[in-house]
Amino acid sequence: MRKKLIISAFSNLYTDQRIEKVCRTLHENGYDIELIGNTWNGAEDMSRPYPFSRIELASKSLKTAYFEFNWKLYRILKKKASPNVILYANDLDVLVPNYILAGKLNIPLVFDSHEIFSEMPAIQGKMSQKLWRFTEKAILPKLKLMLTASGSYAQWFQKKYGVNSIVIQNAPRRIDFNSEIPENNPKILLYQGAINPFRGIDKAILAMHHLDGVIFKIAGDGPRKHEYEQLVIKEGLQHKVQFLGKLKPEDLRLITLTADCGMSIEENGGESYFYSLPNKVLDCIQARVPLIMSRMPEMEKIKNQFDVGEIIEDHRPENIAKAVRKILTKGRKSFQNELEKAAGVLCWENEEAKLLQIFEKIR
Repeated sequence: MRKKLIISAFSNLYTDQRIEKVCRTLHENGYDIELIGNTWNGAEDMSRPYPFSRIELASKSLKTAYFEFNWKLYRILKKKASPNVILYANDLDVLVPNYILAGKLNIPLVFDSHEIFSEMPAIQGKMSQKLWRFTEKAILPKLKLMLTASGSYAQWFQKKYGVNSIVIQNAPRRIDFNSEIPENNPKILLYQGAINPFRGIDKAILAMHHLDGVIFKIAGDGPRKHEYEQLVIKEGLQHKVQFLGKLKPEDLRLITLTADCGMSIEENGGESYFYSLPNKVLDCIQARVPLIMSRMPEMEKIKNQFDVGEIIEDHRPENIAKAVRKILTKGRKSFQNELEKAAGVLCWENEEAKLLQIFEKIR
């Protein structure tokens, strides 16, 4: 009998590419997949080759939404779980109901930590941080199978809780690159991802004062979007900065292919950011676009292995501009050999092979 997986996440599922890749890989390799998310932040139409559902949330605040979702998720899992089921929890905010039911029914549980949840910038110094830390301390050391998204995360979890996790990077599927590299005028600097604090977006906007013949495109949405739009107006940079809004993943990939320089200049907003390997780094590499990066462990590791761009000296706008100029002066074509090597290593095809090996061993 095919093993059934019930995969859950506090997510509306639409833009979560890691969950989509994991589900698709397992579905295509004979696993019976059921995915459960929620309606927080909307419920866009989407189609998947496996069943999925979204739990309707009535909560107006994130704090109460977590409690509502976990309670409703527990009740659903209780009805659906059986001895032939594997539970798969994405991140700490869905772990508790999965952990309780896996223990009650003595069935396998896979925990996939996309980040260090208790160290995210949004909860620093808040009561919720103490709650998430308590949850980590209470459950993580007891887990038999934990995945995480970067080698630095794995080291952090091992040092903090003594738990050994397997690294499955959130790499995109490999692109066989045969696109013509565009001769843009002006050149395009691209940010893609959530418009959140500590992403370096505001500093990059100010860096446009120091860059001529360059337009800064920001693809994505998030809580800081309005603030940064106002910053652009205040600084008189409307002719140099464009907000593209939230794009479908396939449309974003087409935009990425047109860029001359990408960016992943996260600031140290806590250990979850500091030890992350941002998706946008790997997305740019697959699109064969060089990029500026922060001096953080995972990005430095890639830069030391492959010459795919520049590490910024610090987050002062003039130094961000300096790093962008270095890339634009060299030109995108000069990075292609190194980007091609990196793309062959940092791709989902390599990560899914590890994922399938893990699931073959689950009994």
